[in-house]
Amino acid sequence: MNPLKAGELIVLIDKAGRRHRVRLKAGERHSLHSGVIAHDELIGRPEGIVVTTQMGARLLAVRPTFAEQVTGRVRQAQPIYPKDLGAILVGADIHPGARVLEAGTGTGALTLALLRAVGHEGQVISYEQREDFLEAAKRAINETLGGLPPNLELKLGDVYVGIEERDLDRVLLDLPEPWQAVPAARGALRPGGILFAHCPNVSQVQRFFDCLREVRGFGMLEVFEVLQRGWTVRGRSMRPSHRMVAHTGFLCFARRLAEDDLFEPEGEGFR
Repeated sequence: MNPLKAGELIVLIDKAGRRHRVRLKAGERHSLHSGVIAHDELIGRPEGIVVTTQMGARLLAVRPTFAEQVTGRVRQAQPIYPKDLGAILVGADIHPGARVLEAGTGTGALTLALLRAVGHEGQVISYEQREDFLEAAKRAINETLGGLPPNLELKLGDVYVGIEERDLDRVLLDLPEPWQAVPAARGALRPGGILFAHCPNVSQVQRFFDCLREVRGFGMLEVFEVLQRGWTVRGRSMRPSHRMVAHTGFLCFARRLAEDDLFEPEGEGFR
C-alpha cells in the first residue's frame, strides 16, 4: 500500500464528477460548496479512500492520472491532448531506449509522455524557441516528476535553423510551420527513423507532405485524426455523451529512407 502523503497533489472527485486539485498539507482544510475536508483525514490513508464532509457529501480521493495532469494545469501554450498523446506514442513507435528529439516543448505534455515511454535507458532532447514556454515546461516537469531527469535535455533553440544531434531514432514536431524543419530533421534522423508532425489544419498537412516529397528521403507518409466520444452507462441504459473531444489536430508520420528516394504506398491512409 502506498498511502497519501503530505506535499502530494491529489484529486477529490464528487458525485457530480467534478474534480478538485488539492496539495496535501498537515493541518490544512479544503473548502468546497458541499462542505470542508481536513487534509489530516487524507494524509496516511490509502489512495481510493472515500471521505465525507461535515455536510454529508462523499468524495473520492485519488492521485491524478497523467491525462489529468496534462489537462488540469494552467498553461500558456496549447497542449497536445491525451487522446492524441497515446496515438503519437504508438504511431511513432516510441520505445524504451529510444533517442527522441521534440520541438517545441510547449506545455511539456508530450515531453513527459516521451520520458515515460523511452524509460531510463532512452533520451529525450526538447527544443523550444520561446524562453517563457521553456521555463513553464521546466516547472511542469518538476511538479510532475519532482525534478528534471538526467536523460532529459531542454534546449533553447530553433530547429528551423538546424538540429545539432545526429542518428536520432525519432523526431517529433509540434510547430506552427513544421515543413521548415524537414531539412534539419532529415539530417538528424537515422535510416528507418520516424518523423512526426502535429498539424492543426489541412493546409499545414498539405504543405508538410509537399515538403517531404520535395526534400525526398522519406516514405510511408500517413496522416489521421483521433476523435474521442464517451458513453454514459446507467443500469440497462447506455447512450453516447452529449459532448465529445473531436478534432484537435492531424497526426502526420513519415519514415526516413536509407537513400534520397521517395516511397509512397497507394493504399487507404497513405497519400
